[in-house]
Amino acid sequence: DQHSQLSAYEQKRLKNIMENARFFAALNLHKVAARLEEVANKREIQAAKRVKPKRTEDELVLRRSVRLQRGSPAVVTPEPETFTQPKESYPVVPAGPLPMATEGPEGSEALAEELLATWRRLSEVLLVVLVAHASPGRRYQESLRGMLLREGNVRKVVKTRVCSMAIHPATGSILVAAGDSTGLVGLWNADGGSADGAQTYLVHNHSVSCMHFSPCNPAHLLTLSSDGLRCGDVTRAVFDQVFQGEESSSFDFLEASASTAIVGHWGGRVSVVDRRTPGSASELSADIGFSRTRTVHVHPLRPHYFVAAGSVDVCVFDLRTLSALGNSPVSCLPGHTKSVASAYFSPVTGNRVVTVSADNQLRLRASELPPLVNVLPLERGSQGVSGAIWEPKRDDCFVVGSMAQPRQIQVFQDSGKLLHRFSDPDYLGSVCCINAIHPQRNILVGGNSSGRLFIF
Repeated sequence: DQHSQLSAYEQKRLKNIMENARFFAALNLHKVAARLEEVANKREIQAAKRVKPKRTEDELVLRRSVRLQRGSPAVVTPEPETFTQPKESYPVVPAGPLPMATEGPEGSEALAEELLATWRRLSEVLLVVLVAHASPGRRYQESLRGMLLREGNVRKVVKTRVCSMAIHPATGSILVAAGDSTGLVGLWNADGGSADGAQTYLVHNHSVSCMHFSPCNPAHLLTLSSDGLRCGDVTRAVFDQVFQGEESSSFDFLEASASTAIVGHWGGRVSVVDRRTPGSASELSADIGFSRTRTVHVHPLRPHYFVAAGSVDVCVFDLRTLSALGNSPVSCLPGHTKSVASAYFSPVTGNRVVTVSADNQLRLRASELPPLVNVLPLERGSQGVSGAIWEPKRDDCFVVGSMAQPRQIQVFQDSGKLLHRFSDPDYLGSVCCINAIHPQRNILVGGNSSGRLFIF
């Protein structure tokens, strides 16, 4: 009634305004506004706490092109791209005995036990290897040509680069052990017929640089790394700690019983280790005058002599006169100008020594103790990538990996003649940096840098 003087349009407009006011009052917008204001004030306080870094004058660098400076453009050589792989963390292997627990996936325990049972069965009969020295004739070359690589004889056994290998001496089955650059030891029963016939065990913290089955008890597999020497005993399913000391590179047994061994160290020294002595210390640590010792190898007939390969040195020492300091070699084998990868006596008579060096030379030397004389340098170019190993059944043939195309493993005669090339375009497409030969059967195993093994 108080607005009766208004027109009908103005009354309707006023009514709408009042209804809208009651509607917005019911929404309690003043509370929402207060909440929004509170949140905004809180954000301002948090932003004020962060101190903005001050820009230094050094950061204000004016960039002017060479064209504006009226200079000649400089020729920039692009730097090669470098790819850094993320470092992987590996579990640390404790000192002392280790159980033979497989590193395979869950559910592989039965396969691992089957593999260990095969190892135990093959080792029940001790093998005595009798070999004779004979010239390589047509029959031997024919036997090499009959050694083939098949699809089932290729298997990835360890995770990374193969650093060492050993073949079980049994003649019934092919059991191969391989060590990689992370401390894993892989076992592969190539005659098992199972898709998962290979199992791995974490034995060391560093690269497994050398391994041998015991010549008197093949149930023992001895492995060497920078953290020491271990013995894998399949009868007890344990890896025992034999020697723990300075960084080790290579070892060899001093007698057929494999009770004592000579161990070479990256620092240049050598140690004598007796497995029968309690504890993990060496019997003797000797300085032989090397800055680095890569391999050590014992003479097959006169075990008091051993040959050591170092930075550029290849020398023969007498174990009977070895002392902690002041050791002189019985004889030296000069000739190499760069680091020597390996030096090994011939397996039957020990009358020859084969050496491989980074100077792209493979040298074969006649061994008369004393002295030793160089009789034949074999120019390899850039073919060899690892140490040359002797054919364990012969005294006149040795095997070496090659970088030649197609990828191959080469067999040489002591005269320098190339007897045979092991290759296969279908299954072998990489360099076999580590090789091993069965002590009795015509079986050759090569290992590459990705952990894969190839059996001819």
